Amino acid sequence: MSRPAGAAGRGPRGRTPVRRPRHAIGERPFIVIWETTRACPLACLHCRAEAQTGRDPRELDGAAARLLMDQIASFGKPSPLFVITGGDPFQRPDLTDLVGYGTSLGLRVAVSPSGTPTLTRANLTAVRDAGAVALSLSLDGSTAERHDAFRGVPGVFDWTLEGWRDARALGLKVQINTTVSRHSLADLADVAALVRREGAMLWSGFLLVPTGRGEQLDALTPAETEDVLHFLYDCGAVLATKTTEGHHFRRVALQRAVLDRRGERPELGPLYARLSARAAELGLFDGERRAVRRPPMDVSSGRGFVFVSHTGEVHPSGFLPVSAGNVRSRPLPEIYRDSGLFRRLRDPELLRGKCGACEFKAVCGGSRSRAYGATGDVLAADPYCGYEPGSFPYQDELRDLTESTKN
Repeated sequence: MSRPAGAAGRGPRGRTPVRRPRHAIGERPFIVIWETTRACPLACLHCRAEAQTGRDPRELDGAAARLLMDQIASFGKPSPLFVITGGDPFQRPDLTDLVGYGTSLGLRVAVSPSGTPTLTRANLTAVRDAGAVALSLSLDGSTAERHDAFRGVPGVFDWTLEGWRDARALGLKVQINTTVSRHSLADLADVAALVRREGAMLWSGFLLVPTGRGEQLDALTPAETEDVLHFLYDCGAVLATKTTEGHHFRRVALQRAVLDRRGERPELGPLYARLSARAAELGLFDGERRAVRRPPMDVSSGRGFVFVSHTGEVHPSGFLPVSAGNVRSRPLPEIYRDSGLFRRLRDPELLRGKCGACEFKAVCGGSRSRAYGATGDVLAADPYCGYEPGSFPYQDELRDLTESTKN
C-alpha cells in the first residue's frame, strides 16, 4: 500500500516512539481529572456521565474541592496535570476561584468545558487570568450538521469553533477531542483537516467505551479500529496526535517505527484506504510537516491516570465505573498508591486473554475501561484490538525499541 503524502516519516535518530513519565507511576499520577459537575445542557450521544441539566447536591463543594487540590499537590513535584472537567464546568459559579486555588498550589490546571453558550470569551479570559494554561474542546464533526447531531443541540459547532478561536487568541493551549465511532468514521479525515487548519496543541481520537449513553452506539470492529489507529499515526506527521482509550496506539507507534526503518508498510484494510484517499483529496498531508513526531505517552487507567467523580469517588478512568474509594474519607494519594484495584491495574502480568499473552502488554495493556464494559472484568482482553500476540515479524528489533522506552 502506498504511503499517503506526508505520512509517518522517520523521526530523529534515538528519539523513542513512546514516552513514559519521568517519575514512578506507582507513586504519582501523570494526570488527575476531576469531574466538577454533571450539569450540562447538551445531550451527547456518547456521554459517559449521562449529564443532567441541573447540578447534583452531592457534588464536592468549594471547601471539599480545595481539600482535593491540597491532596493532589501533596503528590509532590512535578505535580500531576490537573484537568477540571464535567459535565460543563462553567455550570459551577466558583470555577474561576477553583482554578485560582489550584494554580496557587503550583498545579498545572486545564479546563475542559462543553460547547455551550457559557463558552464565551469573557469566561475564557477569566479562567486564563486565574491561571489555567490549557483548554480541551470536543469536535465530533467537521460541519455544524454532523457535530450538532452528535451533541444533541443545535448551535454547538459554532459555539465550539468560536470558543476555540478565542482560546487561542488568549494564549491558551487547545486540545481537540474527537469521538471515534461509526457515526464519525466517514468524517474523520475532514475533522483532521479542520484541526490542522484552525490550529491546536493536540488532537485526540477517543475510541468509544460502552458506558453511559455510549452503550447505545455501534462499536467499531477490531479491523476498523486498527485502520483508524494507523490513520491517526499518519496524521501525526502534520499535527500532534494522540488517542484516548486507544492504548494500542502505542503498539502501532512501535510497529510503525520498526517498519519505517525497514522501508515497509503494514497491511491494512479498506477503511484505512478510504480515510487516506479522503485525506489526499483534502490535501491534509500537503505542505509543511512537523519537525518531530509527538510520541504517545505510556499512561493508562490507574497507571499514571486517575479520575475523581463529582461526588469524590476515585476511579482509574472516567470510563471505568469501579470505585477504589472516596476522597471525603481517604486521601487521594493513599487511594492511588495503595488500593488493590489500582495495584492490579499497574501489573501487566495479571492481564488475561490476548492482552495477557501479548508482547506489548507492558507498554499497551489495552483499554481496561472497554474490557470492563464488554465483560465486567477489568483485566480481560480489550475487545477492540485485532492484533494477534507474537505476529509482528521483527521481534528482535521490536524488543530493542521497547527497551529504549523504559525509564
